[in-house]
Amino acid sequence: MIAAHADWSTDPRKRWVSVARRGAGGWRAEAPAPVGDPAARVAALLAEGVPVAVGLDLPLGVPRGFAQGRPEAGFVPFLAGLAAAPGFFDVAATLEQVSPARPFYPARGIKGMTRAAHAAALGLGDAAGLTRMCDRATAERPAGAPVFWTLGANQSGKAAIAAWRDWLAPGLAAGAPYALWPFAGGLHGLLAPGRAVLAEVYPAEALRHCGLVLRGSKRVRTDRAALAEPLRDAMAARRVAPSAALRAMVADGFGADAAGEDRFDSVIGLLGLVGVLDGLRPDFVPPDDAVRRWEGWVLGQTALPRA
Repeated sequence: MIAAHADWSTDPRKRWVSVARRGAGGWRAEAPAPVGDPAARVAALLAEGVPVAVGLDLPLGVPRGFAQGRPEAGFVPFLAGLAAAPGFFDVAATLEQVSPARPFYPARGIKGMTRAAHAAALGLGDAAGLTRMCDRATAERPAGAPVFWTLGANQSGKAAIAAWRDWLAPGLAAGAPYALWPFAGGLHGLLAPGRAVLAEVYPAEALRHCGLVLRGSKRVRTDRAALAEPLRDAMAARRVAPSAALRAMVADGFGADAAGEDRFDSVIGLLGLVGVLDGLRPDFVPPDDAVRRWEGWVLGQTALPRA
């Protein structure tokens, strides 16, 4: 089996993927590498003839309120249909431009703008309507960003645009051999040669699952380097043997350039994915029809929203 996790960004230079291959004695993990063309990258992994699981640090799903009344049966056919609706990804500059056919907002900062106003423009009531169940705060972590919000450090809308528009929507429309978890079923049941199972994996969530605590900021090389020994221990606990290049990268703090945090996140996300593949974390999805058809879930997350 092959496991891979891609840390995503609108900037291709900050998209990094970590790959591990499972054999009889555990996993062998390589150092992070640039994603490049994601379709070509996944095709190359599938060509090895074994099941492939890919974690993605970006939203896979839309809020249930947004999905109400849509003709599609769920998120996957909806996403495939966006290949024929490029205007969907044009970020609205004003609330007057926001609509279900153009939900991403705002194109730039505007004085007085709020998420509540964004939600109202989409007919979703208050700001909570913008979020999926898996985005909401739990007892273990703060809230994540709404799918369609595109401003500030705590946003995921731009990553969704880049991946959905440029890769996933056209790929699904063309019949690419992708199965999106949890919409297509349980993770382990989907794994098969010739098929890539794609799942939403958040490095910040995976960090906790691995029992790791980052002191300081992942953007600071010395703070990442200070986590080297606990990170090696987490790999050993998951039977993940790092290559020489990965061992050196961990000790070095993943490099001094701006992509160091992205290489770090790709490795953490990979460990989170491996933990679920090997049964250290459950393949949990809430028994909620909207989650399973439209909203999706974060792989390995078991905590439910506070309210």
